[in-house]
Amino acid sequence: MATTRTLSALTRSPTPTASARSHRGLDGMLFFLADVRDGLSPFFAMFLQNVRHWSPGAIGFAFALNNIASAICQVPAGVLVDRTTRKRLMFAVSGAMVALGVLLIALVPGKTAVFTASVILGIALAVFHPITIGLSLGLVGRSGLAARVSRNETFNHAGNFLAALLIGVTGWLFGLIWIFILASVFALASAMMAAMIPAHEIDHRAARGDALPGAAATPLAALLRRRDLAAFLAVCLLFYLGNGAMLPLASESLAAHRGSGLFAMSGCIMAAQMVMTLASAMVGRAVVAGIGRKTIFLVALAMLPLRGLLLMLFHDPLAVVAVQAFDGVGSGIFGVASALIAADLMQGTGRVNLAQGAVALAVSLGASASNLIGGLIAQHFGYDPAFLALSLAGLAAFLGCATLVPETGRRTRRDQGWIAAAFGAKIRLTNASGSIVKS
Repeated sequence: MATTRTLSALTRSPTPTASARSHRGLDGMLFFLADVRDGLSPFFAMFLQNVRHWSPGAIGFAFALNNIASAICQVPAGVLVDRTTRKRLMFAVSGAMVALGVLLIALVPGKTAVFTASVILGIALAVFHPITIGLSLGLVGRSGLAARVSRNETFNHAGNFLAALLIGVTGWLFGLIWIFILASVFALASAMMAAMIPAHEIDHRAARGDALPGAAATPLAALLRRRDLAAFLAVCLLFYLGNGAMLPLASESLAAHRGSGLFAMSGCIMAAQMVMTLASAMVGRAVVAGIGRKTIFLVALAMLPLRGLLLMLFHDPLAVVAVQAFDGVGSGIFGVASALIAADLMQGTGRVNLAQGAVALAVSLGASASNLIGGLIAQHFGYDPAFLALSLAGLAAFLGCATLVPETGRRTRRDQGWIAAAFGAKIRLTNASGSIVKS
């Protein structure tokens, strides 16, 4: 009986009790990181083409270096996040690397500097997804992860929306070079926000999903035999195999509408980011309402084939902008739900952040293949067949998730308290005895 009580005490870890300061620090990290992670690529290409007068082939090689470096580092970055107890420092160093990379592009002429910067940026960006999930899990524990990840994505998309406006205004008023200087300031601001999080509030054992204190992490060979994990990663790859090229192909089809293509393209991006912000926030509310992770994820997956079919039917610029709302719903939910399912599948293994890196790798591979395959189909057969092929990939992701990926979520009272905290109500913390404590 005593042995049973001892084992129970070991397995039950107190829920981490993050302060409001920690939450604000993580909010700021995600908000300022937004433009660097998602909003800079189009301006990068524009700068190299218009200011440095690079050929399309050289620009493509710079992007390829960035993608390859990021893909190679995704899983190792997740392993490192699982092992390190210096997560704040790791994030800050990555932010400083981004600042260095964008300043190299802006201030140092020559292809060598840009190619070097592309590799630096790829390595740094590979770290951000697993380190963000690791910090979130270490601050709020598994029971609070749904609310915290939902809040992460909300701040990220809100930052993306604002950054798109600031970058556009800055480039228009002062020139394209100042876009990179602004991005470096944002990256350093994001790194500095990590210092707001008190080190003692991060539970590094909870951050990597350990089941028992001192327990060894699950061997990598054992993870490779996990069918549920393999099925989930395949679904993520298929989703981005359909999703990656859909917006670029839509933008190319809009180019035929003279005078409205640029306006419509801007509208597509802004509409998607606005909807993503709302969709990310609603995922947390859906979890506390008792809706399972898999069910929520299926909603995101269903948006992709629907969006592709609508792009086949409607070619007017305003209609394309409206269709992009489905991208906002799908991508907004995907960012939150995929992180939650990966964390659930890895709970107790000590490999939570490795799985986050694996998800990022699957997304990267899917998006790269999507652009290659979608572009070839559009070139040889037209845009509608390309949209159809991308829709079929999305349908395969939906069916694969419905049949092969298990439901991983469980609603608890602690979830309800943390969801309330994430959306502005009083934070409710659960102590080791299971009672609710108001902060």
